[in-house]
Amino acid sequence: MELLNVLVPLTGLIALLYALWRSSWIARQDAGTSEMQAIASAIAEGARAFLKREYRTLSGFVLLIALLLVIANTGKEATSPLLALSFLVGAFCSGTAGFLGMRVATLANVRTTQAARTSLNQALRMAFSGGSVMGMSVVGLGVLGLGGLFLIYSHLDWDIQKVINVISGFSLGASSVALFARVGGGIYTKAADVGADLAGKVYEGIPEDDPRNPAVIADNVGDNVGDVAGMGADLFESYVGSIVSAMVLGALFVGLPEFSGRYQLSAVLLPLVLAGAGILISLLGTAFVRVREGDNPQRGLNRGIFGSALLIVPVTYLLVGVLLPEEWYFEDRLYTATGVFLATVIGLAVGVLIGLSTEYYCSPYRRPVLSIVRQSVTGPATNIIAGLGVAMESTAIPLVLIGFGILGAYTMAGLYGIALAAVGMLSVTGIQLATDAYGPIADNAGGIAEMSHQPPEVRARTDRLDAVGNTTAAIGKGFAIGSAALTALALFAAFQQQAQIPVINLTEAHVLAGMFIGAVMPFLFSSMAIGAVGRAARQMILEVGRQFREIPGLREGKARPEYARCVDISTRAALREMIAPGLMALIVPVVVGVLDKQMLAGLLAGVTVSGVLMAIFQANAGGAWDNAKKRVEEGIEVDGVFYKKGTEVHKATVVGDTVGDPLKDTSGPSLNILIKLISVISLVIAPLIA
Repeated sequence: MELLNVLVPLTGLIALLYALWRSSWIARQDAGTSEMQAIASAIAEGARAFLKREYRTLSGFVLLIALLLVIANTGKEATSPLLALSFLVGAFCSGTAGFLGMRVATLANVRTTQAARTSLNQALRMAFSGGSVMGMSVVGLGVLGLGGLFLIYSHLDWDIQKVINVISGFSLGASSVALFARVGGGIYTKAADVGADLAGKVYEGIPEDDPRNPAVIADNVGDNVGDVAGMGADLFESYVGSIVSAMVLGALFVGLPEFSGRYQLSAVLLPLVLAGAGILISLLGTAFVRVREGDNPQRGLNRGIFGSALLIVPVTYLLVGVLLPEEWYFEDRLYTATGVFLATVIGLAVGVLIGLSTEYYCSPYRRPVLSIVRQSVTGPATNIIAGLGVAMESTAIPLVLIGFGILGAYTMAGLYGIALAAVGMLSVTGIQLATDAYGPIADNAGGIAEMSHQPPEVRARTDRLDAVGNTTAAIGKGFAIGSAALTALALFAAFQQQAQIPVINLTEAHVLAGMFIGAVMPFLFSSMAIGAVGRAARQMILEVGRQFREIPGLREGKARPEYARCVDISTRAALREMIAPGLMALIVPVVVGVLDKQMLAGLLAGVTVSGVLMAIFQANAGGAWDNAKKRVEEGIEVDGVFYKKGTEVHKATVVGDTVGDPLKDTSGPSLNILIKLISVISLVIAPLIA
């Protein structure tokens, strides 16, 4: 076990070294013409400026929470003031993961444009390489941080339960920063995106990413701060939360006769070891990602994801067989190593199936999106109605899969099995996130191609990559939301143990009241996030209109817009508007827990079910609307009439896309963080309210 304690953080270090090597390779590639480089430099400068201001705002909040954790945990036998150190390390790693991903994305975007001048495969390779840096940074920092803290704390004179209690602060730090980063970045990117789309394509009648549009640089900056940095912090939190919940439940087996000798900490270390193995498998999976000219880039990305998912299965079987005893009893239940393996594989299978379901509902070439295109012929109203219907339908398959996944994992290995199912679902996060992060890079590459007036075939290649990126982003969100449901349930079980709640009675008034409070939180949270995007987008549209009216020659392309004004609008709105939803997520569970721990248990149940449904609905709505627009932009025949960019049908799909933007990139993905953050806060305060 001592050797594993050392080897696990080493796999995280390997991932970070790979990210460093890939970053260096990207930086050495051709960055294109001077005009392309100037545009890319403006995007990178805006992204760095936003993250600097966001992290400066968050640093004060993080230090305040750390101080409160020191005060609350001083003199407590079951925990320690070092929980604040775990919190700070988790917050730092979460922020660093987002920063590293954003930095490399701003290097890779212009190089992807340059590569698209040569071939589709070269452009895919460049964009995916940028995404792989994001993926490996997230899993590397997660495993290195958790594994390193466990190595340090396990050598203190503490029992294993105290070690796990203190380590849970790492997940709290990751969740706290992730929520603000996702909400702040989401507000920034969607305010700019909605403003640029409506002001440019609908009101002014100019193409997407046209350099005359004052909001276009802010839009491209938003792809990096929201869809890369925010998403990196988001997936980091999901990844870490699943591992911590499994470690918490694995600690319950310590002290059993079967868990002595070499098996003493095996149930606690297993999730960390599986995460480390997933890093190595993800690195291998990156070799499968390639595409021929004219082929669908989705196939190349799917080879990497599904190839890695298949490879992790035999590795999991081997590790579980080596690390766990063949069978053991706990609380009158028989557990087996085979059952634990099957529970982990069930989680992996559910994740893959959720991904396939998401791809079906969001793909520009499948029935659901094509039905939205058909309905767009009669205008934006029917486009929105069709999109809402598709999104509502799309929640059924994932929820049924999650339900059967929970039943299957529990049957195989109890609550520990559910926690490991979440770990299994995110075991190859490295490559899943690489394919997710590649999308914003491809989107940026298309913008740079348009603004630097590249030949049409270059923009055609970047648009092909971008359309696939919308689908991979939706698939990534599906994985994150599915794992959020399983992880939240595992954290719920851990909270129940720590808070000493033997039975949760759904007919009790306190529990029911908590459930209703929890169920409404995702709606209030989404309202705050969507409202923030709407308010900021309105300012953006007014600013774009002002510049077209007041800057002579701008409409004719003879004058340069004031890009910095639009960047500043998004920045100020994001930093101002992210505070209220973040504070709600942090304060409500603490207040409810102090009032009544049974009510807090009800709140956890309500927020999990409501939040998962809302998250899937919003993510798939936005993805389907976005790809309906992309499908029209490619050119499509409906009832014998051919439609393309600039037609009334295209304008209808643009309206639908702008409605879906804050759903899929601001409130939707933030909800899975909300679910787990509330669960982690409940777990951290459980020893104090028990």
